Amino acid sequence: MNGHSRREFLVDVGRGMMIAGVGATLASELGISTVFAGESNTDLSFGPMEPLAALMQETSVDRLQSILVEKLRTGTPLRTLVAAGALANARTFGGQDYDGYHTLMALMPAYEMSKLLPADRRALPVLKVLYRNTSFIQREGGRRSEVLHPVENVESVTEANGKLLQQCLRGRDMDGAERIFAKLAGEDLKNAYNQLQYMVQEEIDVHQVVLAWRAWEILEITGLQNAHTMLRQSVRHCVHRENGRVSRGRPVPKIRTVLPQTLDRHKLLSRPLGTRSADDAWIDEFSDVIFSSSREEAADAVGSALAEGFSPEVVGEAISLAANRLLLQDPGRQSDDDKEKPRGSVHGASIGVHASDSANAWRHIARVTNHRNTVASLVVAGFHTAGREHRVSDRMFHKTDQMEPIRITDAKALLRETEESIRSKDQARVCVLVDRYGSLDHSPKPVFDLLLKYAVSEDGALHAEKYYRTVVEEFALTRPAFRWRHLIALARVTASEYGHPAPGRDEARRLLGVS
Repeated sequence: MNGHSRREFLVDVGRGMMIAGVGATLASELGISTVFAGESNTDLSFGPMEPLAALMQETSVDRLQSILVEKLRTGTPLRTLVAAGALANARTFGGQDYDGYHTLMALMPAYEMSKLLPADRRALPVLKVLYRNTSFIQREGGRRSEVLHPVENVESVTEANGKLLQQCLRGRDMDGAERIFAKLAGEDLKNAYNQLQYMVQEEIDVHQVVLAWRAWEILEITGLQNAHTMLRQSVRHCVHRENGRVSRGRPVPKIRTVLPQTLDRHKLLSRPLGTRSADDAWIDEFSDVIFSSSREEAADAVGSALAEGFSPEVVGEAISLAANRLLLQDPGRQSDDDKEKPRGSVHGASIGVHASDSANAWRHIARVTNHRNTVASLVVAGFHTAGREHRVSDRMFHKTDQMEPIRITDAKALLRETEESIRSKDQARVCVLVDRYGSLDHSPKPVFDLLLKYAVSEDGALHAEKYYRTVVEEFALTRPAFRWRHLIALARVTASEYGHPAPGRDEARRLLGVS
């Protein structure tokens, strides 16, 4: 599916797929599951996908890859393995387990990475994440410990909307939220996703927003018949997180006050979305405003820009660049308490990786939702990105005066030096090299290909796949004056994560017959 038709799918999904509208009989013929609509059985089942999903849960991890490679050789499409892995993950964890939802969020990026590789290596990123997936599922007890079951008593719900979902979250009513969302999903999937955003926008948490986006994105693979299973993970995640906030005695998130005030102050719900473009100077200046402001100031700045008619894409581009600065100016971890992320590391759950993945997810949600959620998502994105200038250094990591200037001009020589710097974990030098490469207008593809190799081979502390995909997308949508900042940041993360090979990597290579 090409980029244009894929975006059309994500925007239009649900437009004609309303179970209540077509009736249960026709829905069954179309393959649209109604298992969530109040059935009394206690186990979710995924129809034709069930045997493969169960295999992902029940197989010991030391046998998994050989079985999956054999299935590929006998004709099972790679996307089918991804879909089964996602369904197995959802049924096991329900969006409530840290390792579980990180793995779910990596599946679609891994599948997109696979499309960029030669045919003999195409399965590697998917096998990497599926190995991780089954490892965590087995650790939790496999099918014996499933979290998701059919939602019961949905017929008792007489009213269902985002405000009621929001009330359930604040009241920590998991069952009520589940029933309301099941009612919404059974009537109109697109509307259900719009109403879900009332919960997602209640907190500025990278996992909350990225899970909400990746669960929607992967519907292209899992199919609309499994949409409720995938999206209800966000419902459960949001309520679960609110339970944790209250139990730890943490304050009510300020965004719950700031968002409605900003929407009202700038009359964003009654204004049409703008189409005003911006020059490079405006983008640079507005990005700096987001980066250097308090969270409340940044939210207001986003509201003001939207009210002035700047297009959502322009505002989102500036937010993305502000998030990127958090990575390029990150001094790195300050302790050696994690052997996989030693002092100076910026891979994994670093401030910049988290900020970039969050901004990317907010932008995606803004594109596929209604007017209200387009503007709300960007306001929350500005709030989410801002207020962290004090946690980073005062200059870009690749703008260093502590090394000799790079004078190489040949593209291949620069790439060789870049790979050598990755393998020696020299973050500063790799950033300067990629900056030099980009300044000479060399093609970005060889750099992406080089960094892809390591995004596949290294563990990445649960974030390699998501962040690689974030950079691919943000680079493509960012204007030439600034886009190389994203690729420089990816190079830095790659040098940081090098030296920690992904579990199962060597076995997967052997089974596929690649070096």
